Amino acid sequence: MAKLIMSLDNAVIREVPLDKERVTIGRKSHNDIQVDNLAVSGEHAVIVTILNDSFLEDLGSTNGTLINGNAVKKHILQNNDTIEVGKYKFKYVSEQLAAGKPSVADFEKTMILRGPMPRTADAAAPGAGLADTQISEAPVVVPPVAVSKPPEKIAAVQILTGPNAGKELELTKNLTTLGKPGVQVAVITRRPHGYFITHVEGANFPIVNGKALDAQARQLNDHDVVELAGIKMEFFFKSN
Repeated sequence: MAKLIMSLDNAVIREVPLDKERVTIGRKSHNDIQVDNLAVSGEHAVIVTILNDSFLEDLGSTNGTLINGNAVKKHILQNNDTIEVGKYKFKYVSEQLAAGKPSVADFEKTMILRGPMPRTADAAAPGAGLADTQISEAPVVVPPVAVSKPPEKIAAVQILTGPNAGKELELTKNLTTLGKPGVQVAVITRRPHGYFITHVEGANFPIVNGKALDAQARQLNDHDVVELAGIKMEFFFKSN
């Protein structure tokens, strides 16, 4: 399990295990990690953990979030990365990465819908905004699952709108990334008891069957319609 080692002026304050899918950092009391510092926004950043990988996203904070001295909006955390929020530092420690085990960012194939940020309804011209959206594959790896079996049924998503309408992707990997980097990204994880979609990046949450997701993972059912980064797609189980 990954964890954060929180320190101030080189003195360790506490260790925080990343034992839930979303861990929030901010000045307000409802955050998982409350940081009592005026340089820290009420809701400053969030860390999303999927399988053995963690993603940090700055939530539009006033003073920003630094990783290894560089300002970031989103970042896939690597072992020993140092996160700076206000006067506080958080060292990211992953037992998986420290042991040299593969991470999701290394091998597994994902589907990314690349294209310009969709315009708002009142500003977009008819047919504009997503005309050059493409499906491409980027290398990402899935860590081996030692004890649990994947679901017996194989699922897929089919693109319903845009120039790629009709294209289909089988969800055979443990983790598949969908969306447009910098706009809206979600992941579908293949678990022993089904497929789950989780919001990873972007101000707006993905929509499933007309309803926006919340911060928690949502199990997908046969023929659910997912709307992500301006593209609609249908999740379905393939017949044997």
